[in-house]
Amino acid sequence: MAKFIDRKPRRVVERNIALLEKLMRYLVTEPRIFSALPDNFELVILPEDDPEIRLYNLELLDRFGTEGKPVVFARIRSARRLDWKRAKPHLYVPVSA
Repeated sequence: MAKFIDRKPRRVVERNIALLEKLMRYLVTEPRIFSALPDNFELVILPEDDPEIRLYNLELLDRFGTEGKPVVFARIRSARRLDWKRAKPHLYVPVSA
């Protein structure tokens, strides 16, 4: 069954998709990173310089996150001309207590 979210401004969704594309390109060029990540995880992008997208993505996780699935947070900058080879995203896997 499809889940629907509240309508967000189109530009927020487009910027979010662009960030996901950049992050996926980076991960494809650095496949060794996947060995440090849990299996079957949910990815949440948290841009350091775009609070609107950061809050939107956290709201999506809160509403539609799969319980019991590990979550990986990717803290990145959303600047258009970001050099991904030098400015690597920071990936965090929260550890349950």
